[in-house]
Amino acid sequence: MTPPVSADDERRVVDEVNTDLLVGGVWRAASGGDSLDVTDPSTGAVLARVADATLDDARDAIELASESQDAWGATAPRERGEILRKAFELMVERADDLALLMTLEMGKPLAESRAEVLYAADYFRWFSEEAVRLTGSWRTAPDGQSRLLVMKQPVGPCLLVTPWNFPLAMGTRKIGPALAAGNTVIVKPAKQTPLSMLALGGILIEAGLPRGVLSVLTTSNSSALVGAIMADSRLRKLSFTGSTEVGIALLEQAAPGLLRTSMELGGNAPFIVFDDADLELAADEAMRAKLRNNGEACTAANRFYVQDGVAEAFVAALTERFSRIVTGRGVEDGVTLGPLIDRPAVDKVDELVQAALEDGATIAYEGEAPAGTGTYYPPTLLSDVPADSRIVHEEIFGPIASVVRFSTEEEVLRLANASQYGLASYVFTENLDRAIRVSERLEVGMVGLNRGVLSNVAAPFGGIKASGFGREGGDVGIDEYLAVKYVSVGVAGP
Repeated sequence: MTPPVSADDERRVVDEVNTDLLVGGVWRAASGGDSLDVTDPSTGAVLARVADATLDDARDAIELASESQDAWGATAPRERGEILRKAFELMVERADDLALLMTLEMGKPLAESRAEVLYAADYFRWFSEEAVRLTGSWRTAPDGQSRLLVMKQPVGPCLLVTPWNFPLAMGTRKIGPALAAGNTVIVKPAKQTPLSMLALGGILIEAGLPRGVLSVLTTSNSSALVGAIMADSRLRKLSFTGSTEVGIALLEQAAPGLLRTSMELGGNAPFIVFDDADLELAADEAMRAKLRNNGEACTAANRFYVQDGVAEAFVAALTERFSRIVTGRGVEDGVTLGPLIDRPAVDKVDELVQAALEDGATIAYEGEAPAGTGTYYPPTLLSDVPADSRIVHEEIFGPIASVVRFSTEEEVLRLANASQYGLASYVFTENLDRAIRVSERLEVGMVGLNRGVLSNVAAPFGGIKASGFGREGGDVGIDEYLAVKYVSVGVAGP
């Protein structure tokens, strides 16, 4: 049995984090001397104050990244891989402390935070192995008059902008391949959850990452700082995870300099239950797909399409499972659902629920939210939701399940694809032909077939349409950080 977390434990893991800026591998105060508060969403209390980077700090970071690029790019792949491997080992060794730190600043239950730490660490292990497997090609031209040499090289200094909802995994999923490919890196974490990334920066330095290669800039003025770095012609790559609206704005900023970009944006995942599905499995997996990470995930099941013949039984099965949810501080034993990240997030979720009720939806289950200053929202199950309700078409980012009935396969495909988003989808059926047919026709980048969790370090993660472009993870994830060069080699005749 895991021992309870004490107030001393909470204070210790926070105090162990260096809250300065990491600029080119060196810790230092922000040039303006300012700081920003990091709060615990379960209580509203200030956990720590971290350095608030200025544009001068940003300019220093890109200067050091540019100066260090050639040397880091020329470092032996095995050496780069060994640094990532060491960072993986350190993360696993400190998993409990990193998990507690994450729960304090983000709110998710401690068990989920620990799972994220191990998942995040695995990206470093995966890309430590990919570092020595970068391939090119050598072949004879079709006319036989030359040889075609194709090589892959580091793209150059990278800016990585990470979100608050998975503060470690979204970092390692970008940092791992960028470093493995030989690129220098500037990370701009979300201001709500900077402590996890600062702790990760310290681990990478401890693992042996040379000076100049990594910067971590925490700031209260993300748009200005990111804009200043993107405007520097020495930057070669931007990878962003966040909302579609911000992604579009960043693409507009990237256009004048033709900056290479990867975008992992919003989602509106349909969860489709056919009448031949295993309902107990579907209900179990629905809980994972919907409520993992407090429902604050771009891959979260957002709209549940359930075939008429099993709709009542599925709602009953979900109701029973929703009744088991325990909402509270993520550090408390037995808690399975924590607070949302902040008050605007609570207000947005409530607005969507109220709009759905006005549209004719009914509440099949409504839990309780703890009293106090925490930003909690009660887990809520809505049934008979109209297909055109706002809650069906907008990303919820909270513990709300909305059930929409459908009659035929063609109907549900039309409904599922009637979204600007195309990140993830979930399909539950025991019919193999239908499983393949529906998976092929869904307009998404990822499908969970009789599974409620998709993420895997060995698989390509990403979407289409307004959910972005580019892939993270898998054997293609490192390609986002490599430039392809072709050399035409003349060969003299006999």
